[in-house]
Amino acid sequence: MWPNARISVMGGDQAASVLATVKRDGIEGKGGAWSAAEEEAFKQPIKDQYEHQGHPYFASARLWDDGVIDPADTRMVLGLGLSASLNAPIPDTKFGLFRM
Repeated sequence: MWPNARISVMGGDQAASVLATVKRDGIEGKGGAWSAAEEEAFKQPIKDQYEHQGHPYFASARLWDDGVIDPADTRMVLGLGLSASLNAPIPDTKFGLFRM
């Protein structure tokens, strides 16, 4: 992973907007009202959490990936990975495909 990568399904703004829409619909469904200030106060912690937890060093520190590499080393890292995969013996198995 490069240092400028993000590890999340969507950005913090998008996630906060989706969650705010769900909450607003729930409040309005019960006949309530939700001001723009309340919505922004709801969204800001979500954005902050996504910014913090989507950082590549956060993910690598928890061993969720194989680490952060210098973009200049990308070619070497890919070459090492391909070399390892092409030269490693592939043992016979007695089971089918595992889906994860």
